[in-house]
Amino acid sequence: MVILMQGTEGILTILVMIGLGYYLCSRKWFDERTTGVIVRLVIVVSLPMYMIYNILTDFTRDKLIDLVPGLMYPLLSMGILFIVSLLMTRIFRVRKGRRGTFASMFLNSNTLFIGLPVNLALFGTSSLPYVLIYFMANTLCFWTLGVYLISKDGENSEMGKPSVKTVLSRVFSPPFIAFLVAILLLLLNVQFPKFIMDDMKYIGGMTTPLSMIFIGICIYRAGIENVRLSKDAFGILLGRFIIAPAIMIGLVYFADIPMLMKEVFIIQSAMPVMTNAPVIARASEWCGCRLCCNHGHAEYFVCFGSHPIFIICCFKNSVLIDLISWTERYHLNKLLKTLILLAYVTK
Repeated sequence: MVILMQGTEGILTILVMIGLGYYLCSRKWFDERTTGVIVRLVIVVSLPMYMIYNILTDFTRDKLIDLVPGLMYPLLSMGILFIVSLLMTRIFRVRKGRRGTFASMFLNSNTLFIGLPVNLALFGTSSLPYVLIYFMANTLCFWTLGVYLISKDGENSEMGKPSVKTVLSRVFSPPFIAFLVAILLLLLNVQFPKFIMDDMKYIGGMTTPLSMIFIGICIYRAGIENVRLSKDAFGILLGRFIIAPAIMIGLVYFADIPMLMKEVFIIQSAMPVMTNAPVIARASEWCGCRLCCNHGHAEYFVCFGSHPIFIICCFKNSVLIDLISWTERYHLNKLLKTLILLAYVTK
C-alpha cells in the first residue's frame, strides 16, 4: 500500500504540471512562438545542465568503471525491443509518418523522473547505482536512435532524404553532447566549484516542469476529446508494460550479476514512455510537432493515468524475484524457477 501511494503521488505530481500547461494554453498564454521558446529552453539549456549535474553528482569514476559491464543488459534489451518494434509497426499497421515515433516510444522508458522514485520506494537507496546505469543506457539509446527515429517521421517526398550533416545533427543533439561531456568530465575527475554545480542544478531543475507543461499544451491543441486508446497507443502500452519487462527477465534471469541489479533492470524496463518525445518532435526541423503530438498525447495520457495499476505490477515484479531468490536460497531446481517465471509472464 505504501508503494502504491508513493507511486500515485508521483504520477499526480506529473498530472498537475500537465494540467497547468493545458489550463494556461486554454487561457491563450502560449502561441507557436512561445511554445518554440519552451522547446529551445529545454533542449539547448536546461536538459544538458540536468544531465551533466546528475552524472557528476550521482557517479564517481570508479563506480562508473565498475558498472560499465552492466550496460550490456539494458542496451541488448533495447536492441531487441527495436527489432520487435519494427515488427509491431506491421502488426498494428502504423502508418508512415508515425512509425519512428512509435518505435522510439516502444523501446525507451522514463527511467529517471518516474523510474528513480519507484525504484527507491521498492528497493531503497542501494538501488541508485543500478538505476543510473540503466539511465545511461536509456539516455544513449534515446538521444541517438530514438531522436533519429522521431525526426525521420517528418520526412516527405518533397524534402527528400536528409544529408549526412542533418543526420549527424540529429544524433549529436545538445543533450547527447552534454551526456558525452559529463562522462568525459567524470573520467578525468574534473570538479566544478559549488556555485557552478548549484547553477546547473537549478537550471536543470526546469527540465521536467517545462516538459510537462509542453505536453499539456499539446493535449489542449490536439483536443481533450481526442485522447483515446488508439491501436498505436495500445501497441506502445503493450511494449512498455509487457514485452519490455518480459525481454529483460529473459536476459537477466541466468546472468551472473547481483540480484538487486536484476530487480532494478526489470522495473526500469517497464517504466512509461519518455516525456521528452513531443519536445524532440517540436525541435526537429524534419518533423512536424502537430503530427507527433496528435500521435503521442493519448499514449502519455494513458500511461500516466494507468500508473497506479503499473505500480501494482512493479510490486508483483518484486514478488516474482523474491520467489526466485527463495528457490535459489534453498537450492531448488531450475525447473521450478522456470515454472515460476512462466506462470508470471503468461498470466
